[in-house]
Amino acid sequence: MKYVLIPLLPLIAFAINILFGRKYIKDKAHWVSVPAVIMSFILAVGAFMDVKAGKVININLYDWIVSGNFNVTIGFLIDRLTVVMLLVVTSISSLIFIYSVGYMRGDKGYYRFFAYLSLFVFSMLILVMANNFLLLYFGWEAVGLCSYFLIGFWFDRKSAANAGKKAFVVNRFGDFGFGLGIILIFLTFGSLEYLQVFPGAHSIVGQTLNIFGHEVDTITVICLLLFCGAVGKSAQIPLHVWLPDAMEGPTPVSALIHAATMVTAGVFMVARCNPLFVLSPVAMNTVAVVGGVTAIFAATIALVQNDIKRVIAYSTVSQLGYMFLALGMGAFSAAIFHLYTHAYFKALLFLASGSVIHALHHAKHDDEQNMQKMGGLRKYMPITYLVFILATLSITGIPGLAGFFSKDEILWRAYMGGNLGKFLWFLGTTAALLTAFYSWRLIYMTFHGKFRGTQESERHLRESSPVITVPLMFLAVGAVAAGWVGIPPLFMEHGDRIGAFLAPVLGHSEGHGTHAEEFMVLGASIAVALGGWFIAHRMYIKRPELPQKIMDKFQPVHRLLFNKYWVDELYDKTIVQPLLKGSEKVILGIVDAKIIEGVVNGVPALIGAFSRRLRRIQTGIFSYYGLVMALGALIIIGTMIFLK
Repeated sequence: MKYVLIPLLPLIAFAINILFGRKYIKDKAHWVSVPAVIMSFILAVGAFMDVKAGKVININLYDWIVSGNFNVTIGFLIDRLTVVMLLVVTSISSLIFIYSVGYMRGDKGYYRFFAYLSLFVFSMLILVMANNFLLLYFGWEAVGLCSYFLIGFWFDRKSAANAGKKAFVVNRFGDFGFGLGIILIFLTFGSLEYLQVFPGAHSIVGQTLNIFGHEVDTITVICLLLFCGAVGKSAQIPLHVWLPDAMEGPTPVSALIHAATMVTAGVFMVARCNPLFVLSPVAMNTVAVVGGVTAIFAATIALVQNDIKRVIAYSTVSQLGYMFLALGMGAFSAAIFHLYTHAYFKALLFLASGSVIHALHHAKHDDEQNMQKMGGLRKYMPITYLVFILATLSITGIPGLAGFFSKDEILWRAYMGGNLGKFLWFLGTTAALLTAFYSWRLIYMTFHGKFRGTQESERHLRESSPVITVPLMFLAVGAVAAGWVGIPPLFMEHGDRIGAFLAPVLGHSEGHGTHAEEFMVLGASIAVALGGWFIAHRMYIKRPELPQKIMDKFQPVHRLLFNKYWVDELYDKTIVQPLLKGSEKVILGIVDAKIIEGVVNGVPALIGAFSRRLRRIQTGIFSYYGLVMALGALIIIGTMIFLK
């Protein structure tokens, strides 16, 4: 039962802070939430050791829903995939919680912030520990609700309130398909328990459904519906639009959502459902293509953004694309490996950017997130600069760092995937080139050159406090060394330990290429990483006038990328505005004005009219009353005789 405490402790912290925080705990809320999440991390390490020793924990706590043959329990499945996710979620969350103590100090919603963070972590832990699809769905929807709370945390800012609503509404589109997929699983298998559904997957191969007169493969429909949820939650095309706007929340929220919790839920879910997906080539190809296209699509947008957090946000969308590319190519372990390493260097990038924003805020800088108004910060913030460099080296795939091993594994698996795989490898490699460029562009615009703010702001610039910088240092260790658990066999005789660890759950996709081909893919990855670095250095250090010249020459392209391909505007024209106008006509014009107002005003009017007519009976003439009573008695006697 000790495993129950892993999600329960953050839930208890949420309950204490939300109930007693405003009146009693106030600015001491971190003393409740931080120890709770650290204890969850310690218990997760214990679970990892148990699973590593060969245990698979499947426990049912109690019956949740029992109705006929529909039986769902509150239960946990802790296997090798689960413990990897537990370590990622609890370790990253612990550091973000500690960082938040310094970052959110003095905020009037301090207790509420830690309450929501704790609920967020509880929801994600339930999601990854669930042993059935309905409990998974509960955690899935709960992280969506928490994202609404946290993205719109500063709800007095209209932009933050709108971003929270946008995240919630956009995810409803994907979650609708996800819910249908879970319903179809129950109708097909008669159960929602993983250990009953997955072993029975082969039994429905070849089974079809009739949809609008067309026979379609049942397992393909299930997988595509499940993938709809992943597209929304993990911000893949075309439901990616909510994630960049999530930057309106406090920076620790951005780090938590982008690194360890909500956006990784889709990747985890597809990996967990690998026994279903591998039986549908159509679903696998769909996942791979969506991932590959998203990776390069988001990378092109990040090239020209000037908001420091928005650049990193589009980087997250792109990196998630890599993970889905790997999942679609059957390299499930490679996808989880990249999820694992990405959590450390992406959390580090966000928290380091938060350190910059925090410093500029206290320096009374007029635009604390605009890189065009930064510059020269390395001499004032040496620790933040150093960890930013390490995170950038990792995400761009410089050999020896975490991102190199996981990203190279994905590109290698893609290259070995036939013609489609080679096309996706090309997209992934091109995205890696763009990633290197925009990552170093961020470094050079933020930390190099001269400070582009006011002299008054510059005088107040200083490094962040230790409660902020110490978590950055721990994350920097992860950004450097997390990938060492997955060094490929090409470099070590007993390499790819994380692949071997996950193999009992995810299988082990073997490449069939030669060492020459693997070295070629590896060399291309290193070349584009160094090439993007070189181009950024050339444009922003050697020839700083060059970016403006290029922008002027290719103004239409720059405008297209800067405006994010106008996808938001397209959705606004085709979906949002028609819905708002239709709602105004139907809800306000008919439902509200006619139906509701008709009921609210019509019922009293009807009662009044009836009362006015009823009052006419009260004449005050006794003979009239006697006549009425006599007629009533005759009617009653006549009715009784008739009924006999």
